[in-house]
Amino acid sequence: MFYYILKRIGLMIPTLFGVMLITFTVTQFVPGGPVERLVAQIEGHGKDGGEVGSGASSIYRGDSGLDQEKVDRLKKLYGFDRPPLERFVRMMKDYLVFDFGASYYYHTSVAQLVISRMPVSMSLGFWSFLIVYGVCIPLGIAKAVRDGSRFDIVTSSLILIGYAIPGFVLAIALIVLFGGGSFWSVFPLRGLVSDNWASLTLLGKITDYLWHMVLPITASAVGSLAVMTMLTKNSFLEEIRKQYVLTARAKGLSEQHVLYKHVFRNAIIPIITGFPGYFIAAFFTGSLLIETIFSLDGMGLLAYQSVLNRDYPVVLGTLYFFTIVGLVSRLLSDLSYLFVDPRISFESVE
Repeated sequence: MFYYILKRIGLMIPTLFGVMLITFTVTQFVPGGPVERLVAQIEGHGKDGGEVGSGASSIYRGDSGLDQEKVDRLKKLYGFDRPPLERFVRMMKDYLVFDFGASYYYHTSVAQLVISRMPVSMSLGFWSFLIVYGVCIPLGIAKAVRDGSRFDIVTSSLILIGYAIPGFVLAIALIVLFGGGSFWSVFPLRGLVSDNWASLTLLGKITDYLWHMVLPITASAVGSLAVMTMLTKNSFLEEIRKQYVLTARAKGLSEQHVLYKHVFRNAIIPIITGFPGYFIAAFFTGSLLIETIFSLDGMGLLAYQSVLNRDYPVVLGTLYFFTIVGLVSRLLSDLSYLFVDPRISFESVE
């Protein structure tokens, strides 16, 4: 297995390099780059004396726009005076030591920017993860054991309805119902905490934080809950119908012993093997629509704004980091097979 891990790590390097190269190449052909946007901003706001960002206002002169010399100064300021290949090599050298540079739009370190947005995405991801796995596994097992019963039919109908409703539609419905929209004003609508959070007691802070999380977590978790519940049910149904289960029952073993001692170990493999990837993704990704609707400044909103503003250091820096996280999570998912079922071996693929 040690050689298998080394082989997988060796494959991660060209994969990461390829992802970054393709993305960097695409950014070279996207119209309206950071220099063009800054030039347009200077020409549009300079006449009125508006602020245009760090280092830009001193470049604007006159009402006739920027001449080529000033445009060249802007290109040099952002490093676009160098050939694309040289910029890509320099970028990858910096990324090897996790130096992602500074944001063009926010004028701050990319690392600090991501760290400041991470608590929102981690909060949504962590609680959604706990709810999805904490509910879907026991519910899926109960549905498999009671396959075809009224309980199975009713719960299947409810979770499929939840799956059919888009997350942002559910979020709006929750706001209308419980956020003071048209009915009850029960839950807050903005941010992770209240404005007076710092003055609250420890118990008050925990309660306030959890109270703010109810609506966005509900809106983000319902869709995944339906998928994982049906996956758990189908996996257990497939195992329950196999010959070894009939043999165990014929030996006089109780249903609980057969279910949790024999069936559970095999049926849980498809669910557990996706555990590491989902767990890591839950912490580092964000939902643009959920974050926008509930006024949460998380990773989803940051990624969207960075693309719109052609903020390439943020786009490429976060892509590099999250690609590494994704590759590692896939490796952990494969290795989790060994912990769930020791009979599995990677010797044949080494």
